[in-house]
Amino acid sequence: MDLLSILGIIVGIGAILLGQYLEGGHLTSLINGPALLIVFGGSLGATMLQSPLVVFMHAMRLSRWVFFPPVLKLDDSIDRIVQWSDIARRQGLLGLEDVMDDEQDIFVKKGIQMLVDGYEPEDIRSTMEIDLFTKERLDLQAAKVFDSLGAYSPTIGIIGAVLGLIHVMGNLSDPTQLGDGIAVAFVATIYGVSFANLLFIPIGNKIKSVIQEESQFREMLIEGIVNISEGYNPRVIQARLYSFIH
Repeated sequence: MDLLSILGIIVGIGAILLGQYLEGGHLTSLINGPALLIVFGGSLGATMLQSPLVVFMHAMRLSRWVFFPPVLKLDDSIDRIVQWSDIARRQGLLGLEDVMDDEQDIFVKKGIQMLVDGYEPEDIRSTMEIDLFTKERLDLQAAKVFDSLGAYSPTIGIIGAVLGLIHVMGNLSDPTQLGDGIAVAFVATIYGVSFANLLFIPIGNKIKSVIQEESQFREMLIEGIVNISEGYNPRVIQARLYSFIH
């Protein structure tokens, strides 16, 4: 679990609520169901309208990365690649067949399969890089869904504010209706700006950072597999791969 993400949300929202309290305001004044519905529902609807279904659903799946990012075991992966290199030097590339059968990562398994099948190093690199870039492109498109939510949210907040003011103007003769309308107007604006800057945009940026780390990890795997194909010494491969970490 990413504790920094949880801490960031607590600090960000907590600072606003604490500031409201210290200024003498009531925290309950920031709770407004209609304003929440307008801002969240409107932003979500606009984003759904512009996004392909595959990208939108992928974005919802990637949202868990904010709190539960994939665990990239760099050191363990380097050790495994060095072991594969030792096997390849002692038994030849065909000796990696058992390794391929036991491998769970489809991306790595494909690379080992190409090693066993005797592909040229450049063919292995280009094929695996296509897989890498294809996945990275889809993941970045999914991350941009949250950028879109962050872009629409303040504008939808303004729409909520205008709707609240319309409600106020239509009930000027009834003072009891004025409070609710004004509350929706101002709270909707707060929701729009807060959702954008405290949630949606940070979530999108956090997912992009995870995508970058995962892509670098896969680049390391490609380099290791290609180095095995080129017949590099295991210690040379190890030194090269540690350059991705340090």
